[in-house]
Amino acid sequence: MKIELICTGEEVLSGQIIDTNAAWFANTLMNEGLELHRKTTVGDRMEDLVTIFHERSQQADVILVNGGLGPTSDDLSADEGWKEHLESWYEKRGRKMPQSNYKQCLLPLGAVLVDNPVGSAPGFRIKLNQAWLFFTPGVPSELKRMVDEQFLPFINESFGMTEATRLQKLVTIGHGESTIADQLNILETPEGITLGYRPSAPHVEIKIFARGDKAIAAMPTYVDQVKSILGTAVVTDSFPSIAEATHTLLKASGKTLSIAESCTGGMLTSQLVEFPGSSDYLLQGLVTYANEAKEKILGVSQATLEEHGAVSLETAIEMATGARTSLDSDLALSTTGIAGPDGGTDEKPVGMVVIALSDSTTCWVQAIKLANRNRNLVRVMSCAVALDMLRRYLLNEKPIVDYPFIPRMDDKIITLD
Repeated sequence: MKIELICTGEEVLSGQIIDTNAAWFANTLMNEGLELHRKTTVGDRMEDLVTIFHERSQQADVILVNGGLGPTSDDLSADEGWKEHLESWYEKRGRKMPQSNYKQCLLPLGAVLVDNPVGSAPGFRIKLNQAWLFFTPGVPSELKRMVDEQFLPFINESFGMTEATRLQKLVTIGHGESTIADQLNILETPEGITLGYRPSAPHVEIKIFARGDKAIAAMPTYVDQVKSILGTAVVTDSFPSIAEATHTLLKASGKTLSIAESCTGGMLTSQLVEFPGSSDYLLQGLVTYANEAKEKILGVSQATLEEHGAVSLETAIEMATGARTSLDSDLALSTTGIAGPDGGTDEKPVGMVVIALSDSTTCWVQAIKLANRNRNLVRVMSCAVALDMLRRYLLNEKPIVDYPFIPRMDDKIITLD
């Protein structure tokens, strides 16, 4: 079965609006074990729409058309009616339907109405050549409900997608997508199992999809083989990000956390407070960018800064212990580094980041080198490594491990007084 996506609208075609719908739709299909074969973007000109509909309907089995169902004058893809439903929609909300919305009552002859449970613009589907065209509004919240509640059930029913399925996701850090694919090429993939990859810094998410009872039965062994090959690159198989995995472990642990950041500039703290319940464990997040702040707020000694510099194992240790003792938290994380693009030296190059994790008795600290990455990616990857150190600690594992493609410049484990 070939599924395609046609995104319509001059604002999408010209880049005035970033097309997040396409990424969401492709990802949703992948979660169902389906592949998006092609995406086409076209403006609002009628002749262009007609041409592309006829062209792609001779190649695809199903085409989701997104956009072009609103009430404004440039929406041209709808054509004949469901007036009563739309008037009722407005009446239930105590509003009078604007005159321009009557155009939304028009549907093409022979079209089947597709309900829109959260908006005023209905969808519809119609057969053209060999393909079903499935028209949806461009509003993301409306598209998502219609895909989940209308499009996917239609696909499953019409194309016999009734076999049992199972999806397993593995979240990795330290690998690129192509490197992961090359490493996993040595595996013999059981029939009915497919692999997909979704890179989104700092992760590459691996999606392992099984369709049918035989594939589902083979899946646990296959997943174990994938984990064995990738090793420490796999940081969670239960959550969409390392931040959420670490947050969940922290909540369950009953331990408290303080964070002191320099080069990551609050990003590490922000990733944790994104989740409800972070106040159960997070006592403070301090951005101590200047040396003066490290001294006065965290108690880093002037002698340490002068002898070793702000980007050093010694400074990161004192940052972590200072943050932890200031509010007597159980744990503390610290980051200090050179995010770039300037400021590096031969001894301490751009991309060098030092991360420390401290509890009441021990401090683990490592310096990693994130070379050939832009400033933001250095910060993002640093946060991922810091969170993984904390995650592994909470799982009673060694906090410092080797990562593929993240060289470690130095490390130390010290016992605290």
